[in-house]
Amino acid sequence: MTDNIPAEHQDENQIIAERRAKLAALREAGVAFPNDFERTDFAGDIHVKYAEVSKEALAEQAVTVQFAGRMMLKRVMGKASFATLQDMSGRLQIYLSNDLVGEDIHQSFKHWDLGDIVGATGVLFRTKTGELTVQAHSVRLLAKSLRPLPEKFHGLTDQEQKYRQRYVDLMTNDDSRHVFITRSKIVQAIRQFMMGHGFLEVETPMMHPIPGGAAAKPFVTHHNALDMEMFLRIAPELYLKRLVVGGMEKVFEINRNFRNEGLSTRHNPEFTMMEFYEAYRDYRYLMDFTEALLRETARVATGSEQVSYNGVIIDLGKPFDRLTIVQAVRKYNPDYTEAQLNDRDWLINWFESNKGKYRATDGLGGLQLSFFEETTETQLMQPTFIIDYPAEVSPLARRSDTQPDITERFELFMTGRELANGFSELNDPEDQAERFMEQVRQKEAGDEEAMHYDADYIRALEYGLPPTGGCGIGIDRFVMLLTDSASIRDVILFPQMRAE
Repeated sequence: MTDNIPAEHQDENQIIAERRAKLAALREAGVAFPNDFERTDFAGDIHVKYAEVSKEALAEQAVTVQFAGRMMLKRVMGKASFATLQDMSGRLQIYLSNDLVGEDIHQSFKHWDLGDIVGATGVLFRTKTGELTVQAHSVRLLAKSLRPLPEKFHGLTDQEQKYRQRYVDLMTNDDSRHVFITRSKIVQAIRQFMMGHGFLEVETPMMHPIPGGAAAKPFVTHHNALDMEMFLRIAPELYLKRLVVGGMEKVFEINRNFRNEGLSTRHNPEFTMMEFYEAYRDYRYLMDFTEALLRETARVATGSEQVSYNGVIIDLGKPFDRLTIVQAVRKYNPDYTEAQLNDRDWLINWFESNKGKYRATDGLGGLQLSFFEETTETQLMQPTFIIDYPAEVSPLARRSDTQPDITERFELFMTGRELANGFSELNDPEDQAERFMEQVRQKEAGDEEAMHYDADYIRALEYGLPPTGGCGIGIDRFVMLLTDSASIRDVILFPQMRAE
């Protein structure tokens, strides 16, 4: 019987043709895609509620259920059949026989295919092996599947196909479903934490007349009615700080951002961040708050403050380390001396000798940051705040009152990658205007990621921005950590791909 032959051993076009023929017969017989089946139960709930109920007790209770799902397994045995249906909550087995559903319905069922959407009504019982099963009194074909499922027990094996056909991946891969269920819990936990601390959730524009809030190359589009060039947002930062100027002193946004950059295991052209701003706070407070937020989110979403990532236990329960750029380089690369790291000529010579990435126009601070990225960043497995970034690479952060060449800024690293970026906000409009002008000069010199001059944002600052702290957290990368996922594509439902 073809039902028991693995689909990959048959010609897919032939299978589709056979299923289309079955669909044509359904159309001739009546409504091929009925929409009047009322589901009252879910497989997962049924398993939880009756997990401990004995075979005898089930027989006494005569529990009737009505549920539906995709047929993932099917076993035909003459006058009786078994099938497994999968809904959003899990899987549940059904049992059919000529005596219960009638010979005609059972005969039709035998020609249904794996992947078909089926509705079933019946009474719960336990089989001889103890499996919770629905003794079906009626079954209905609700939607015909024209394409065969991949190999029934292993799902999609081609990684690229998983990303392109996420719908197939989700219906056949329990691990993938778990990742995205966990992602939803993470976002919900973040939202609850923020609102529980008095923050107001807001929405800011996704199309900007001027790209700003980060150093990145934007996507460009055109608004026909306004006849103006617009940019998909690279960050919501400047709009959120406008709101703080307006008196909304504790705001956050879980936002989609777009950056016209390459693809990697850590980068997707569109990604999700959570940015928050609070008046009368500085970057030290932000580090404490961010640490508490991530710790609580991990506990709520996974049940633990310790998570395993690529075989390494990441402990979010312990206080996060806090190091300057030079301190971090020295801790993880003790062979380099502090004198070398503070010698601009030595750093440039090192980059030239090791073919490292750097900008020749950078000052000492910029070179130290590039050196950190080349030698140390990937070693930061446990949660670590890198603090006090150079002003030359932090155009929106407040300068230190005691060291004007550095800013009150941090980036949070774990598993060797950046997860968050925060700072005491620059609220001096004249200083901000000069920093924007420096960015414009860098753009004119060929830096595609340099910022534009935003005159309206300067105007907002001139009304007065209170002392404020702000932070952005990469949701996708945090989900990667909490789900032990190697690539950002594994935690984005529909990642960007090259055209087929």
